[in-house]
Amino acid sequence: MDLTRRHALAGAAALAAAPLLPAIPAKAAAPMADKQAPSFYRYKLGDAQVTVVSDGVNTFALPETLVVNAKKDEVNAALDKAFLPKDKMSVHFAPLVINTGGKLVVVDTGNGPGAFASSKGNVGQFASNMAAAGIDPKSIDIVVISHFHGDHINGLLTADNAAAFPNAEVMVPAAEWKYFMDDGEMGKQTSDRMKGVFANARRVLDAGLKKKVTPYEPGKDVAPGLQAVATLGHTPGHTSFILSSGSDKIFIQSDVTNHPALFVANPGWHLMFDQDPQMAEATRRKVYDMLVADKMRVQGFHYPFPAMGYVEKDGTGYRLVAAPWNPTL
Repeated sequence: MDLTRRHALAGAAALAAAPLLPAIPAKAAAPMADKQAPSFYRYKLGDAQVTVVSDGVNTFALPETLVVNAKKDEVNAALDKAFLPKDKMSVHFAPLVINTGGKLVVVDTGNGPGAFASSKGNVGQFASNMAAAGIDPKSIDIVVISHFHGDHINGLLTADNAAAFPNAEVMVPAAEWKYFMDDGEMGKQTSDRMKGVFANARRVLDAGLKKKVTPYEPGKDVAPGLQAVATLGHTPGHTSFILSSGSDKIFIQSDVTNHPALFVANPGWHLMFDQDPQMAEATRRKVYDMLVADKMRVQGFHYPFPAMGYVEKDGTGYRLVAAPWNPTL
């Protein structure tokens, strides 16, 4: 359509007259929503079905020592490069429910109901999002724990300190159980954080579950098609998993890395929560070199939801390539 001088003059006249028209308030069709939709995502892996269930996101001021061998300015630069705000950190949590066809298996349990209350619902969402996904905790056959940090074990208990999965066998890494239930090791701790990790592990796994746990060794299947893989360093018994079904497989990396914008991109950075930073770095590089070579999918507990994709080499580090959303199964 041609824009002539006559059209332009007519438009200008209409604009000039506009202030003379009565103001009509805009009316929205509906009030603004005040909460997000339940967060879960399903995908197929061979004959198995994986449901990623968000436990929420914890946002906090960026500590000076989040990365113990990098300056805060460097960490901020990495956040900025990933289009994330500076001077604060948002950590995601993504437990899994795996339907193997014969068993219903939970891998890690999130921050738990206490954190849900103290964070005003920002974390501790695993139970409510699992219910929204149509999964009954009484139907869970096996709960597999990767390590004993609170964001992985606290969801084992309800707000009343009862077993959240009353009919499930709870499986824990043997090395992790041996270390955190050792009074001598607990007595050696000097930092308040580590004293708290020991106390919380005993609160949940010893007092809460009354030692009704089954220790497992790496290299073994802890559930049908779910093999435990030792990935030490973050904690003394930290464990990841390979889920296999048919010719398909995925690496469930637990806490091999934290947020990918920092620790996938910079595998040499040492997280303040790694008990043995040098071992954790060696593990990280070994795992990620394997993922690149095998082009294997990876599921990350602290990746942004739904926390799954591939990694590729990127300079001296790696880059996460998020898997595209699939609306069908």
